[in-house]
Amino acid sequence: MSNQKTASNPRAWSVLRITSIVAIVGAVLLIIRALPTQQGIALLSDYVAELGWLGPVLFGIVYIIGALLFVPGSLLTLAAGAVFGLALGTLTVALSATTAGAIAFLLARTALRSRIEKLASDNPKFGAIDTAISEGGWRIVGLLRLSPAIPFSIANYLFGLTKVRFWHYVGTSLFTMLPGTFMYVYLGYAGRASATAGSAGRSPFQWALLGVGLLATIVVTVYVTKLAQKALAETEAKAAAKGKSSEPIRDPAETARPINRKGALMMATVAAALVGTAGYASANKAKLASIFGPPRVTLEEKFAAAPQNADSPTFDHSAFNALLSAHVDTNGWVDYAGLAADRSQLDAYLNQIATADITPLGRNERLAFYINAYNAYTLTLILNHPGIESIKDIDSSQRWDGATWQVAGKPYSLNQIEHELIRGQFAEPRIHFAVNCASIGCPPLRNEAFTGAQIEAQLASQTAYVHSHPRWFEFDESTRSLKLTRLYQWYGSDFKQVEDSVELFAARYSPALKKAL
Repeated sequence: MSNQKTASNPRAWSVLRITSIVAIVGAVLLIIRALPTQQGIALLSDYVAELGWLGPVLFGIVYIIGALLFVPGSLLTLAAGAVFGLALGTLTVALSATTAGAIAFLLARTALRSRIEKLASDNPKFGAIDTAISEGGWRIVGLLRLSPAIPFSIANYLFGLTKVRFWHYVGTSLFTMLPGTFMYVYLGYAGRASATAGSAGRSPFQWALLGVGLLATIVVTVYVTKLAQKALAETEAKAAAKGKSSEPIRDPAETARPINRKGALMMATVAAALVGTAGYASANKAKLASIFGPPRVTLEEKFAAAPQNADSPTFDHSAFNALLSAHVDTNGWVDYAGLAADRSQLDAYLNQIATADITPLGRNERLAFYINAYNAYTLTLILNHPGIESIKDIDSSQRWDGATWQVAGKPYSLNQIEHELIRGQFAEPRIHFAVNCASIGCPPLRNEAFTGAQIEAQLASQTAYVHSHPRWFEFDESTRSLKLTRLYQWYGSDFKQVEDSVELFAARYSPALKKAL
């Protein structure tokens, strides 16, 4: 009996629907917080920057396809602001959204007409919209774009069934969608600024301007939306006075309607799935971080620092030191042709690395051993693929994760050497300036081998060099603009375990940045 009362109680279904909406919003926010958003934006931005003018074009194509397939345009618009900035982001989205609307409009008038008519018949507002457009033409299209009574992607198709002319529709859509487009682009731009620019990247005044600009954008957009709603209400009243309006044009939230039980149950199912996903994402942040970059690790010293004296066990890196001094210049550039000629010496050193017993080695000796092993095997990887312009030209199955190399009697990939043997066993983020991935974005290869006796001075020297070179570090005192090596993006958690922020870590090597902070 109680089940029947619940099933017929509209308030219960309404509570279920509202609860589901709250759960969905909360779950989405938790998922976004758990995902490696900063790494993803940085990776996408780097990729787009490498594409040049093709970047906005490809983004526009993705946007158009997404809009035609009913993907929420707001998500892609936020991404455009984060990746392209205000001006280019707004232009890219405006043109893409208008193009998507034009294609959907033409499809509705031609190939998909019967299906769109069925969609229109199921939408109780379309009759009123069609009547209003027949009265007001492109002006009503503009008002609906400013204050949409129907979601953007669906409206693109429904407009194709109305009497509005194609070019009137396209031109009106382009200009009247700009306020909403700019607002979402601004939100994405502000989010990117807060996620990637550190405390030293902008002055308090610049942050204030950014905040005021964002607030002003939202206020103007809301105000324009209210004006559009008022104008639509006046149009409705005029149409009703002429007896031509069978359905008022109101916002869906203002229209009383029976509770859709099937929809409420579906929303509850989606909410439950998202809550479960959010729980998994929150519990596996480290695993998710590897989607767009290296895995997160907890920096921990696994080996005690042994006193360095004449009787301390050491590993002989003299063969590798001779090769580096002969074939690597002071700027880190490698003479691979000369190194190939001495391949037998490199192979002999790697055989020592492969068969070494490192059990008696102390902390510094082990760290030097692993760094040299990584660098030596990276050089070997390049020599195994002569003629390539970049290590990225090597197939992924034979690169950082694919190929395995022998280190102290066990097989490891380059990523395993870095993330498990080095990052996983030493609380030393400066190693990121010492291991060399043979990419131009990485710090230069040192032209001497690391040794246990000298490793502290060598790491300090290598880190200081990186922070003195404009390729990896720039700080403008006048504008407080800070540009850091991508290593700070990829391994930000490592540096934050030593300092409160990557900016504070970098400030150790920049008096100007330290003063600004």
